[in-house]
Amino acid sequence: MDLVLSVADYYLLTPYAYPASWPEDDIFRQTISLLIVTNIGAFILYFTFASLNYYFVYDHSLMKHPQFLKNQVSREIKSTVLSLPWISLPTVALFLLEVRGYSKLYDDLGEFPDGWLQLIGSVIAFLVFTDMMIYWIHRGLHHRLVYKSFHKPHHLWKIPTPFASHAFHPVDGFLQGLPYHLYPFLFPLHKVAYLSLYILVNIWTISIHDGDFRVPQILRPFINGSAHHTDHHLFFDYNYGQYFTLWDRIGGSFKNPSAFEGKGPLTYVKNMTEEKCNNHLGNGYKNEKLINGKCTKNE
Repeated sequence: MDLVLSVADYYLLTPYAYPASWPEDDIFRQTISLLIVTNIGAFILYFTFASLNYYFVYDHSLMKHPQFLKNQVSREIKSTVLSLPWISLPTVALFLLEVRGYSKLYDDLGEFPDGWLQLIGSVIAFLVFTDMMIYWIHRGLHHRLVYKSFHKPHHLWKIPTPFASHAFHPVDGFLQGLPYHLYPFLFPLHKVAYLSLYILVNIWTISIHDGDFRVPQILRPFINGSAHHTDHHLFFDYNYGQYFTLWDRIGGSFKNPSAFEGKGPLTYVKNMTEEKCNNHLGNGYKNEKLINGKCTKNE
């Protein structure tokens, strides 16, 4: 995060926000800068990629599902907008520790004899570590003692859209993001790799809420995608994982996605539309026909 902070200080904040005489390594200046950068960055990331996903990937026919809520998209966005600033407070505290040198982040590949091999290994280790930690944190948030207080707001969205990806209670959102920040305090990780992974995992979080259930056949047993996570929202006690299905299989919480079995929400909407169209035809509406899953007037 010090890479982002130095760019922000040099190009944006000095002298427009801070006088040049205020030292860049002052802890109060760093805290304020991190709060600004973290919040602006989070909103840009969320609105950019959730919007792109919503307009170009998300199947809008899912909005016809009976469990899709009235004004759901605006409510998802409102929930996120209210939560992100609160999530940023403890997150900035961790970023501040990183910036002040308490983590194991490094910026010179030459610091390690294996160089690029070390970098690749650390990226794999990051994914394995965070996937394991998020599984247990997520599963713990389903415990009856804490579920209603913290995690239930995210399960309001039974048929989520990409905008539901960050619509958490602030405590829930911070806890599920904690493993990403914890890793560089425990293990060495390149600063650019850390920043890149942080962005990518947020994009991944958006993608598993996008209703795009397509997964290459060969990857279906291993990757926890949107089909898996949608079933988590629908059926509650299954598919807690973030990227992979490994820990769900180990923990006995794996459920083969209903979308892979022809029983998912898209199939439900299609069948519902066909039934409605057939009922119309049976009632004398001869000018309607089913086209691409939609009951359309026959011109």
